[in-house]
Amino acid sequence: MQPHLLAETHEVTNQVPPLEGANLYRLDVPLQEWVQRYQGGWAEARLDAYGALAGGPLMMAGFLANENKPLFRSHDRYGHRIDQVDFHPAYHQLMQAAIEHGIPSLPWTDPRPGAHVARAGLMYLHNQAEAGSSCPLTMTFASVPALKLRPDIAAKWLPKVLATEYDPRNVPVGDKRGATIGMAMTEKQGGTDVRANTTRAWPVGAGGPGQPYELVGHKWFCSAPMCDAFLTLAQTDKGLSCFLLPRHRPDGTRNAFYIQRLKNKLGNWANASSEVEYRGALAWLIGEEGRGVATIIEMVAMTRFDCMIGSSSLMRQALTQALHHCAHRQVGGRALIEQPLMRNVLADLALESEAALALTLRMGRALDNPDDEQEAGFARLVTAVGKYWICKRAPNMIAEASECLGGAGYVEETILPRLYREAPVNSIWEGSGNVQCLDVLRALSKEPGVLDALFAELGDGHGDPRLGRHIEGLKAAFRDTEDIQYRARQLTEDVAVALQAKLLLEAGNAAVSDAFIASRLEGRGHAYGTLPRGLDIGTVLARSAPARV
Repeated sequence: MQPHLLAETHEVTNQVPPLEGANLYRLDVPLQEWVQRYQGGWAEARLDAYGALAGGPLMMAGFLANENKPLFRSHDRYGHRIDQVDFHPAYHQLMQAAIEHGIPSLPWTDPRPGAHVARAGLMYLHNQAEAGSSCPLTMTFASVPALKLRPDIAAKWLPKVLATEYDPRNVPVGDKRGATIGMAMTEKQGGTDVRANTTRAWPVGAGGPGQPYELVGHKWFCSAPMCDAFLTLAQTDKGLSCFLLPRHRPDGTRNAFYIQRLKNKLGNWANASSEVEYRGALAWLIGEEGRGVATIIEMVAMTRFDCMIGSSSLMRQALTQALHHCAHRQVGGRALIEQPLMRNVLADLALESEAALALTLRMGRALDNPDDEQEAGFARLVTAVGKYWICKRAPNMIAEASECLGGAGYVEETILPRLYREAPVNSIWEGSGNVQCLDVLRALSKEPGVLDALFAELGDGHGDPRLGRHIEGLKAAFRDTEDIQYRARQLTEDVAVALQAKLLLEAGNAAVSDAFIASRLEGRGHAYGTLPRGLDIGTVLARSAPARV
């Protein structure tokens, strides 16, 4: 026997074919239907094109961008301080594709009905390929309402922010074809409590809205430090205020913005997060002095919406991987997807994924109708409800999907470990769970019309007595104000599940809505895969199962 033949110990069989190259939009029937339902159907060709990119070249770029983390260079070879973050070309490929397809700009440049829904669909597809690059995309998108508060500043920055050209060069904004905006709010001593911030701002001249100030202080989290400017908070004599701080001063010299180090994070590896210091950095006041939180709040709402999109998209990609594996892997002579208990698990995961998508795109529809009082109240509440619930559900759901692949789901050659590492950041960023639940109580108790908007949306439960009983219980829970902060998580969960159930009922797919209500409102199981008997599992699975198209 020849020696090389001794290495051939077995024939490789029962392996799952690659999913690379699949069009993520075409294999996602729920995404197609919910986009259509909320007036985003006009963007179908754009979504289809991006689905092909996300499942093909961008998916490969996502792996490369995570295998080659960004590197911080404080000085050049000659000893000059440069504060530069270097990225692998794959990261730039991801950013270029997203910006050229309007992910940070679409609702602002083409504000027709369904624009926020269509843009959410694009972001949903992009995140499945690589979620870390979505951080600067989100902040650039969310910065627009704040920048518009100062027409003079907006006139300079918005043409570059809304451009569909990606220009990663570290040069003054006037020399760039397009610009990205970051955010630097958090300080080490305050965390979520931004009013405890100590960064100080002094006016260069008379001061006031739109005028220059010099900032001295630190930021414990500055996300995407390679951006061209940052919305940041600092204290003036009148209190916490919001500023736009560019990387370069008007004369083209570097601003006094210094990166201390990059964060070594659990996930989100392709994105750079940093600690920074301002040492007399020049920045321009956005909004009124002392009104920093009020100025930045609309940006925060938009970034929280993107946390919903982000978690929903991670769940969808995890589901896609699990369904694809189970459709091809044989156990005991049958495909895993034909095994009764696995069908229970997969159907349960599919319900979680679609319910998250439904609530996310319903939020997009509300953002598309800001002048409608009912929709504005709905958006105010669901920004916090959805951010809490969908982001909380993602890590466990992805872990269960990974388990469907057995040991293969635990190794880095699959995307599932990356999805799992990525999931917690959406729950933490822009206010962790307790912050969101307390914000729900604040909105319901202090903002007129929000509670009415919630129960107007829920109605009588779309005629389903199970949901009707749940809604009546919710009303009673809100009337009982004793220890309401202690109960805030339970209340928020109950609101989220009620809204998801109502949306699924309203959409008219009885197999999906019945299974969701039976398991989420009446079920006794706690792990995924505990759906009760008598449900149309086959329809649920067929709806979400990926097919090579």
